[in-house]
Amino acid sequence: MDNTTKKYSWTVVGLLWFVALLNYLDRQMLATMKPSMQLDIEELQSATNFGYLMAIFLWIYGLMSPVAGLIADKLSRKWLIVGSLFVWSLVTYAMSHATTFNQLYILRALMGISEALYIPAGLAMIAEYHSPKTRSLAIGIHMTGIYAGQALGGFGATVAHHFSWQYTFSIFGLIGMLYSFVLVLFLKDKRTNQPVQEGSPKGKGIAVLKGLPLLLTNASFWVILFYFALPGIPGWAVKNWLPTLFSDNLGIEMSQAGPIATITIALSSFAGVIFGGMLSDKWSQKNIRARIYSSAIGISLTIPALLLIGYGHSLTQSILAAVCFGFGFGMFDANNMPIVCQFVSSNYRATAYGLMNMLGVLAGAFATGVLGKFSDANNLGQAFALLAIVVVVALAIQLTFLKPQTDDFKEA
Repeated sequence: MDNTTKKYSWTVVGLLWFVALLNYLDRQMLATMKPSMQLDIEELQSATNFGYLMAIFLWIYGLMSPVAGLIADKLSRKWLIVGSLFVWSLVTYAMSHATTFNQLYILRALMGISEALYIPAGLAMIAEYHSPKTRSLAIGIHMTGIYAGQALGGFGATVAHHFSWQYTFSIFGLIGMLYSFVLVLFLKDKRTNQPVQEGSPKGKGIAVLKGLPLLLTNASFWVILFYFALPGIPGWAVKNWLPTLFSDNLGIEMSQAGPIATITIALSSFAGVIFGGMLSDKWSQKNIRARIYSSAIGISLTIPALLLIGYGHSLTQSILAAVCFGFGFGMFDANNMPIVCQFVSSNYRATAYGLMNMLGVLAGAFATGVLGKFSDANNLGQAFALLAIVVVVALAIQLTFLKPQTDDFKEA
C-alpha cells in the first residue's frame, strides 16, 4: 500500500465517522425526548406505546439489513452511503412536522429502511481499505462516531427543553442532508477481487445471490451470527432504555438522566473500542484467535455491568456500571467485522454483516418491546439484570466454536 492510498484509507474512516455519528444521533434523540413529545402527542404517555415506536424502527431496520448487505456487495458503496444519509436525514427533518403517533410511527419505519443501508456498506468499505494490521483499529475509530452520536442524542432532551423537540429534529435533519453533499465530493469507492457474474454479457458485476448460500452453509458464520445477536439484546436495551432507568432509579429529570446515561456509555465505549482495536491488531500478529479473545474479554465486562445497572440505586453505582458496560461493549464492537473477515471473503462481507445486523436488531426489537412492559410494571431494573444470562450464553458459544485459520479469508 503506497503512502497516498494509506492516507486515503484513513480519510475514508474520517469521512464515515461523521456519517456514523449522524446515523445514531438521529435515531437516538427520540429515546430522550419522550417527556417533551408526550405533551403534544398524548399516546406517548404510555411506555408501552413508546416501546412500540422504538421497536418499529428496529424491526424494519433489522429486516432491511440483509437486503442492504446484498445491495452493498453489488452496487456502488459510495452512492449507497450518500443516498442512505440523505434520506434518513430528510425523514428526521420530517419528524419535526409530525403531529400524531401514527405519523411518527410511519416515519420511524422509513428511518429504519434508510438507516439500514449504511452500516453494511460503511463497514465493508473500511475493511476493504484496511489490511489486517490496522483493520480493528480502523473499525474501532469508526465506531467511536456511533458512540458520539449516542452521546449527542442524549442532549436531545436538553435541546428540546430549551427550544422544542420539533426544532431538534429539524436542525439535525438539515445537517445530515448538507453533509451528504460533502460525501459526494470526497468519498471514493474501492473494489478488489470482484467475482465475475456468470453469463453476464459484459463480463462484469458481482454474483450477489451466490453470497447467501456460501454464508448459510458456513458453520462458523452461524456461530458468528448468534454471537453477534445475543449481546445485541442488552446493547439495544441500554441504548433505548438506560436514560429511563437512570431517571427512575435516581429520581432525576430526563433532561439530566439522558446526558448522564448516554455520555457515560459513549465515553467508556470510545475508550473500549480504541483499546480493543489496538489490542486485537497487535495481538493477532502472534495469535490467530486474538480477535476472538479480545472480543470475549470485552463482552465479559458487560455481565457484572448489567447486574449493577439493574440493581444499583446510587449515582456512583449507576455510572460505574455504565462505564463497565460501555468499555466492554466497545471492545466487542471493534472486533465484529474483523472477525467476519477471518471467515468471509471481501466480496460478501457486507452481505454477512447485513445478516448479522438483521438477527441482532430483531432480537433487540423484541427485547425493546418487552422492556416497555417491564417499565410499565416498574420492573425495568430486574429486566436489565436478567439480560446478563444472555451474555453468558453468547460468550460460551463464541469461545467454544470460533476457530479461525487466517486473518483475511480468501475464496478458493
